[in-house]
Amino acid sequence: MTDWRRLEQRIGACAPFTRRPVAVAFLDSTPEGVAKFTGSEPSGCSFWRLAAEGRTFYTVPSDHFNCAVGSYTHNIDLSSERAAETTQTLELMFRVNYIRPEEVAGIPRLPQTPAAVLYSALADTPVLPSVILFTCRPASAMLLQEATIRAGKPGALPPLGRPTCMALPAALAHGTVTSLGCIGNRVYTGLSEDDLYVAIPGVDLPEVADALEVITSANAELTVYAQGRRARLSTA
Repeated sequence: MTDWRRLEQRIGACAPFTRRPVAVAFLDSTPEGVAKFTGSEPSGCSFWRLAAEGRTFYTVPSDHFNCAVGSYTHNIDLSSERAAETTQTLELMFRVNYIRPEEVAGIPRLPQTPAAVLYSALADTPVLPSVILFTCRPASAMLLQEATIRAGKPGALPPLGRPTCMALPAALAHGTVTSLGCIGNRVYTGLSEDDLYVAIPGVDLPEVADALEVITSANAELTVYAQGRRARLSTA
């Protein structure tokens, strides 16, 4: 059995993150022994913030109805009385030139609607996560990306932009992805302007963690090497 707590500690020692990594699991049924989310949040990515703060809980599709875009990426159909919100949201984005209509078809989506979505900090996950979200500075993202390559688990997509929530289905379909975030996510989660996300499939994380320790050691040696060359060769 994977020791997720130990993995969080190992990865954090190599590639510091600014928030606790969040484990997201897309489930076919509601989990036993886990609290159901109660209350309201404006977006699906708002649940990431709660999990990073240490809460473990699960949502059901109706908990995601406040975000038409997040419901779309999670393959969740809005209730009949709220179905028009997807069209209204997209029309707003088209009107302000945030996104072009032809781009919508290319937004990654989950292949099927989850019965429940479980959120927790990585160390606290009670199940195998579908995806782990790391919130970090670019230097840590660099190390994570290099580690995925060393582990033979490279992603197939360039850095992603809006909407941020598409990083979850994109990681499941294409491997590790980097997301630069979007304005909605940054507002709803309070994400720093210095931070971005790296989303790694849960099944890949143990091998990536092993590779990360090797990559971090190599980067430490290369730092000394590069600093020496800079001191000797920089004359301007």
